[in-house]
Amino acid sequence: MPPLLAIVLALAFRHVLLALVVGVWLGAFLLTGLSPWSSFARLLDTHLVGAVADRGHASILAFSLLLGGMLGLITQNGGAKGLASWAQSDTGSRRRGQLTTWFLGLLIFFDDYANSLLVGASMRPVTDRLRISREKLAFLVDATAAPVSSLALISSWIAVEVGYIEDQFVHLGIERDAYMTFIETIPYRFYPLLMLLFVAWVALRGRDFGPMLRAERRAAVEGMLLRPGAQPASDFHDEAVREDISGRPMNALIPIVVVVLVAGAGIYFDGQAKVLAAGHEPSLRAIVGAASSSSALLWASGAGCLAGLAMSLWSRALTLSDSMDAWMSGMRGMLLAVLILVLAWALGAVCRDLHTAEFLIGVVGDWLTPMWIPATVFVLAAVVSFATGTSWGTMAILFPLVVPLAHEIAPGNEGILLGTVSSILAGSVWGDHCSPISDTTILSSMATSCDHMDHVRTQLPYALSVGLVSLLCAEIPVAAGWYSPWVGLMVAGFAMIIAFELISRPVVR
Repeated sequence: MPPLLAIVLALAFRHVLLALVVGVWLGAFLLTGLSPWSSFARLLDTHLVGAVADRGHASILAFSLLLGGMLGLITQNGGAKGLASWAQSDTGSRRRGQLTTWFLGLLIFFDDYANSLLVGASMRPVTDRLRISREKLAFLVDATAAPVSSLALISSWIAVEVGYIEDQFVHLGIERDAYMTFIETIPYRFYPLLMLLFVAWVALRGRDFGPMLRAERRAAVEGMLLRPGAQPASDFHDEAVREDISGRPMNALIPIVVVVLVAGAGIYFDGQAKVLAAGHEPSLRAIVGAASSSSALLWASGAGCLAGLAMSLWSRALTLSDSMDAWMSGMRGMLLAVLILVLAWALGAVCRDLHTAEFLIGVVGDWLTPMWIPATVFVLAAVVSFATGTSWGTMAILFPLVVPLAHEIAPGNEGILLGTVSSILAGSVWGDHCSPISDTTILSSMATSCDHMDHVRTQLPYALSVGLVSLLCAEIPVAAGWYSPWVGLMVAGFAMIIAFELISRPVVR
């Protein structure tokens, strides 16, 4: 009930903060024995405080605020203006701008949070100049970040995914290497692979459908990047830049490059130190698995702030006092998104206390047959991820429940085992893309300065379409043995492209 109520209210009224507060309060109301006064108190002193006090959550909040400060600097020192000056507003450039966003999303594969924030923030001035709607930019960023990070052989996801797989293999006595199993599941992860193809195809073709088509025509024809009355999840006032400050692309590029380099180096050296301290072989896989990506991202955002400050002073675009004001202004611009994140985490904690996922699993667990296990797990993972707003949390919940179930129903069936594992990983990303309370969805709205519910409304039809094609053309037929996963990918890819061409319309006639 709590996540369902929060999601319905958010979609119906477009007030995501109020919807999340009501959802968390309802969960607290149920947990406190239907006491209205106790539930209000627990909402504040337990659920909200608990969401902020978690070390991982606090790292993400600090990273977001520091990155916001850096963006405030590069906005006020002319860096964003310089990036935008490279763009030209014609149809061909609109296509190049979207494809560039997609390509940058593929390059920053090591972490989905860093991907969303860096790509969204750096491309926003460019796509604004090209009259690409904020909703479209948020989709391009969101639909690339989690899929590429979940598939990459070296990323912050890899240690989590391999760890979950290895735990179950040890528990069940399955003699398989967890990392090799992870690699073998890649062809079975139809949704992330198809979504990456879908994003590129949409960018290339200059066509859209549904709410996204209306948003794109509003931006391309009328020049309105946001819906009238929209409330951007973050707010960086490009128009507030003084007229005497000229566009300086390097003021933006150097801090962004510093963030990427420090994040990559931080992950490597932190992981290497931990692996050597444990007396293990320092392979790249072991290093990335042992590293603390949250710490590396904190170091990177701090270094980015220093680089932005240095460029502001070196170029004489801002004085020290003006630079500090711009830095604080950038962090203030992240306030709405930070509040949404905290409430979404609190709602996820309420769902865990109420055993939401266990209830959903109990509903479907009794009638599963081998053929239907991967498809059912794919849908179930999407529902849990949608309701809880976390793909990693969904993996943590489903792996110890679903993998033993699949092993019991279809012992020794390698295709079913790989299909089940990959369905958990792929379904978690699918639900994450559809959910308005997902952290990556919120961060994408934050980075692109898009109204959060407008982002959800425009992305939802696309995510549902790719998910349904994955289910009908790949998940079910491959589990039934009709064809191999690679053939399933090709069939689903062709079906997805044909369906898109039939229902989409050109943005600019």
